[in-house]
Amino acid sequence: MLQKEGSVITATELKQNLGKYLDFVEEQNDVVITKNGVKIARLTPYVTDIEQYFTVREKALDYQYGGKKVSYEEFMEISEKSTLRMELINGEIHLLSSPNIGHQEILGRLYLLFNEYFNGKKCRVFLAPFDVHLKKKDMKTPDVVQPDLLVACDLENNVNEKGRYMGTPDLVVEILSDSTRNKDMIDKLNSYMLSRVKEYWVVDPKQETIIIYSFENNEIDRIRAFEKGSVARSMLFDGLSANIDNLFSYLI
Repeated sequence: MLQKEGSVITATELKQNLGKYLDFVEEQNDVVITKNGVKIARLTPYVTDIEQYFTVREKALDYQYGGKKVSYEEFMEISEKSTLRMELINGEIHLLSSPNIGHQEILGRLYLLFNEYFNGKKCRVFLAPFDVHLKKKDMKTPDVVQPDLLVACDLENNVNEKGRYMGTPDLVVEILSDSTRNKDMIDKLNSYMLSRVKEYWVVDPKQETIIIYSFENNEIDRIRAFEKGSVARSMLFDGLSANIDNLFSYLI
């Protein structure tokens, strides 16, 4: 008779009673299958990505920041097996929603400006989804974020065997939305500042503004805000700029 805590069966038993064991697994039990006395496989209940996310998040405890947290290793295991877009900030997982048309149009315009500027230069421009692993000063657990746009000047020796970028961008851009405004302007600002990012552009479609933060020695060095009628200019890359009126004009 099947036991609720799980069952170990032979491959022959599985063949002869497949339906019974599938019913058993459906009731959230595991079935371990052996062949010639050796364990060769396991039947487990199907768990969706979001169920797995909440399960692992609840079980993984990291008290560095206080409260229940997900470790960097647990996050990487979840994200690599999932089709969901997600970020890890201060040990907490943030699921990313699909951006709207206006967001994507602004992103496309910025990418064209940045790509033209960096054409033929050492630095490269990348768009989300693109994981960035931030090693923050005095923090044990790295953050993993997906900036809307980033400029990487340290690709050499910072791409791992899986083709993943493991360096630190010189410049990152986030386009605010109602769901990300607080995270981008507080949590991500802090993450970028503490991880040796040099410049951070916060693009606000609602206010039609760009705020540029310059970081030095893990602190905010300068802040500049650009509104309608002005041109946002990088403090890091001479000549890199975005016309505010052109950037926000004729959005859907």
